[in-house]
Amino acid sequence: MEAPSPKASMDLLSRADLLEPALLRAAATLGVADVLAEEPANAVTVAARVGADASVMTELLQELAARELLARDGDTYALTDAMDPLRTDHPMSVRELLRNDSMLGMSGLSILRLDHTVHTGEPASLASGTSYWDEVNREPQYLAEWRRQVETADASDAPLSWGAQQIVRGYDWSDVEHVVDVGGHIGSVLLSLLRAQSHLRGTMVDIGHPATVASERFARSDVAERATVVDSSFFDPLPAGGDVYVLSAILADWTDDDAERILRRCAEAARPGGKVLLAEVAMPMDTSATRLRMRSMMPAPDRSTTSLISLAERAGLRLSWQADGDDGRSLLELIPV
Repeated sequence: MEAPSPKASMDLLSRADLLEPALLRAAATLGVADVLAEEPANAVTVAARVGADASVMTELLQELAARELLARDGDTYALTDAMDPLRTDHPMSVRELLRNDSMLGMSGLSILRLDHTVHTGEPASLASGTSYWDEVNREPQYLAEWRRQVETADASDAPLSWGAQQIVRGYDWSDVEHVVDVGGHIGSVLLSLLRAQSHLRGTMVDIGHPATVASERFARSDVAERATVVDSSFFDPLPAGGDVYVLSAILADWTDDDAERILRRCAEAARPGGKVLLAEVAMPMDTSATRLRMRSMMPAPDRSTTSLISLAERAGLRLSWQADGDDGRSLLELIPV
């Protein structure tokens, strides 16, 4: 019998090799490009600047140079155009996306435990026993990043992302006095809403760091007297008596059972005649590669409007109004049955 060729085995090992992604993520996490952007340097200097081990940094820089991601002249290394976007101040920087210690970078790492998602249908972060949101909302090292998100949002003149402006402009707020933004992140939706509707007062509910930074943001804003932040989980009882409870881009991160629990909390809290405004995003899922990436991060990135209405009915809510059109974000008014 002819001996099997090693080619297929070697091809698979080559396809599965994680060294290059690890090299780039290590460089992004440590800030290597920021150091070399100032001037070319040797490994000892780079290691000292970023607080790393010099011997391992030598190997890292040598391998990056071998792959033509850095230029090398003896023991001195310099940035190339290929690695320039790892600079923090690059106009199209990808550093935050590739850092192993950033919220965005950690989210991208979920693909490494795709097996857990395929096996269970759960986000890959749960393979470690801790959900992504529990970690980034509570662990101290992420608070500064949440504050940077606020700084970026406050410095931007761009409209709300993912079509969230539809919440402000596409719904009749004229008879609403008190709006509760459930899972309000850094407060951008509620801030825009209160600025557009001067008669409204608002309460934002979120947990941990988002509640902290949103509270700081509202306190220094022009709507401070009309905004309140409650540090609480949306799985717990919500502040009662609101006229409208807004859920903006929340349910995709949760299973059907958990999404039903969140909707039920809104239904329970709404005053007689109160409503729930569900503004959910359906992520673009045009290829299997995209679908696998998104499913490794969240259980339901593309629920249809029909599925959302069904979930709402299970939670004791019925559809009372629906916005026309669909630009990737639903806008459904629901009332307790």
